[in-house]
Amino acid sequence: MKPVIALIGRPNVGKSTLFNRLTRSRDALVADLPGLTRDRHYGEGRIGERPFLVIDTGGFEPVAKEGILHEMAKQTKQAVAEADVVVFMVDGRQGLTPHDKTITDFLRKSGRSVMLVVNKAEGMKYTSVTADFYELGLGDPYVISAAHGDGVADLVQESLDIAFAQRPPEIDEPENVVKGIKIAIVGRPNVGKSTLVNTLLGEDRVIAFDMPGTTRDSIEIPFERDGKHYSLIDTAGIRRRGKVFEAIEKFSVVKTLQSISEANVVLLLLDAQQDISEQDAHIAGFILESGRALVVGVNKWDGLQSDRRDEIKIDIERKLNFLTFAKFHFISALKSTGIGPLLKSIDAAYAAAMVNLSTPKLTRALIEAVEHQQPKRKGSIRPKLRYAHQGGQNPPIIVIHGNALDAVGDVYKRYLEKHFRETFSLVGTPLRIEMRSGKNPFDKSK
Repeated sequence: MKPVIALIGRPNVGKSTLFNRLTRSRDALVADLPGLTRDRHYGEGRIGERPFLVIDTGGFEPVAKEGILHEMAKQTKQAVAEADVVVFMVDGRQGLTPHDKTITDFLRKSGRSVMLVVNKAEGMKYTSVTADFYELGLGDPYVISAAHGDGVADLVQESLDIAFAQRPPEIDEPENVVKGIKIAIVGRPNVGKSTLVNTLLGEDRVIAFDMPGTTRDSIEIPFERDGKHYSLIDTAGIRRRGKVFEAIEKFSVVKTLQSISEANVVLLLLDAQQDISEQDAHIAGFILESGRALVVGVNKWDGLQSDRRDEIKIDIERKLNFLTFAKFHFISALKSTGIGPLLKSIDAAYAAAMVNLSTPKLTRALIEAVEHQQPKRKGSIRPKLRYAHQGGQNPPIIVIHGNALDAVGDVYKRYLEKHFRETFSLVGTPLRIEMRSGKNPFDKSK
């Protein structure tokens, strides 16, 4: 499982700025205004070969008893419970405050590993900016500037070292255990994930109940069908962030995101009796960013009138149009209809994700694509695409070599992606194109 880092602190200490830097995104709103972040915000980061999950939280008021501050405090407490390491951020320019001491008391009782981080320290001496914060008794503070990136890499390396050091050693699996396709079944609460698992297994293996949030953890179950081995992961339903308040749900979201990252194929389950929501699109977007193979199941299809079925198909086409590479299946988990074709698509998606493509075949396909449509010129320069090779699997990565490839636009990359998909029948998996320009031997500049 990927380690989890939670960013907490009082309002306006720079948590969202650090979150954006760690995830290399602008997903968290940043402004010089206290209280801008309210819900928990999850993102993926990577430093070197070490991936991790990071949680941004709102300004923490541990003693708040009611109102929005109380709800924000619930969110932060849940983030602390989910985390392997808590990064407690304070403001180096404002110095130590009573609010910081209150948060420290809570963290000391939580039992989590805590790293005290003094932010906004650019241009300040270490001794002067950290002197007050030794009073908190959390060890030597880490001094960073989230806005400028100073000290951030060392902070992340140290936090990951702590996270891995406190984890129990992994148990080696026996050699005779057959490893099958690992399938994570994800979706909003009450779409029928557990019912589908029970249908695939032919037994009531997991609790299925008509109440959102029945599944609280990710459950992995091996099974065999038609001589093929699979491993099912029934995950907790991902609610909209503002709805996750119950303490018992505190591990649900982060474990589901980790299950997506570790799966070979993700089965995204939608509810045909409800409109496609923004949350469905967010889950699909995370699956796509993770590079996992994907199959979409539209559940509870039985009993719908034809006009309602047409409405759902139009809604899917409009809101999930970025999933054109994935197969969609209209099923009933309760009545076991459409399950056979669903599994065939899972097999096909896994095969596409793990495909081995030889360099000669990829290069021939690249030449065919260029002959049919050349990339546009950028000024007086036209990019030269010379050869291609495979750079990775799950998802497949195609690396294209040539000259002046920085001038290749996104539109042409999408054209190449479509051509490779059609040529090699890559259905059900994201496909990534990387461009690598050769060095000009006549360029004497350093």
